[in-house]
Amino acid sequence: MNTSFATLLSLVIDGVAYGMMLFLISVGLTITLGVMRVVNLAHSAFAMIGGYLALWSMQHAGLGFFVAVPIAVIGTMLIGALLERTLYRWVYATSGLGQMLMTIGLAFVITALFKNLGGTQLQSVPMPPSLQGNWNVGPLSLSVYRAFLVGASAAVGLSLWLGLERTSFGAKLRASVDNPRIARCVGIDVPLVFSVTFAIGCGLAALGGALGSQFLPIEPYYGLKYLVHVLIVVAVGGLGSLRGSLYAGLLLGVIDTLGRYYVPALGAFVIYLAVLAILLIRPHGLVPRS
Repeated sequence: MNTSFATLLSLVIDGVAYGMMLFLISVGLTITLGVMRVVNLAHSAFAMIGGYLALWSMQHAGLGFFVAVPIAVIGTMLIGALLERTLYRWVYATSGLGQMLMTIGLAFVITALFKNLGGTQLQSVPMPPSLQGNWNVGPLSLSVYRAFLVGASAAVGLSLWLGLERTSFGAKLRASVDNPRIARCVGIDVPLVFSVTFAIGCGLAALGGALGSQFLPIEPYYGLKYLVHVLIVVAVGGLGSLRGSLYAGLLLGVIDTLGRYYVPALGAFVIYLAVLAILLIRPHGLVPRS
């Protein structure tokens, strides 16, 4: 295997890991925006909350990585459920513009709060020794952390698909979105279904924020800085399509990684050119909902 091909293969592997991290963060928005039809522009802020909770649990409580991350996910889900009960519920019946204004305002509030609590420096969740180092396969050096990220994201995606398509809760969610009045008539607790779904979406964002902090460092402006990345994964994948978000995350992750390496003059602009080209060809996304 020559050096150039080994470099290309290594970049593709890094791009896949980056793309799976994008999928992990954005899949919660795929559910709330594409399935629940709620425009939640504060979604990335919940990823930031998860990252900070994991980091602070390790720094101040002395917890290990594999304990701090679940605690961060559960904590973010509780925060999301509280906000859904007290704030988001008021905008379910409003227009898309009203939802956008409220949620982007919430993102600014969360940004200001965490700026005061955590400062402005870039931080990342420390990886345990078991996720550090590399596996050497011939001329390739594979990061243990990136392999773990790919595996965790794939497991989350499979679990979500099974939960939405093969369980009674998934059927209740679809019924609640399509016709909430009829859903109530057949005994479905629509507000509870929405609360649980919204909390799950926030928890998934928190998981992505905590696991992906080596790619996207935690900072108070995280929720605004990376919002565009999350939105383009959802848009390119197709609203409400888990499979589409997975394909979009992988495709955009690989394109962005290769573009930054081979066309450094364009840098981060390559991903936006790719999004433009994809949406011109597939305006409804890679896997539009039927």
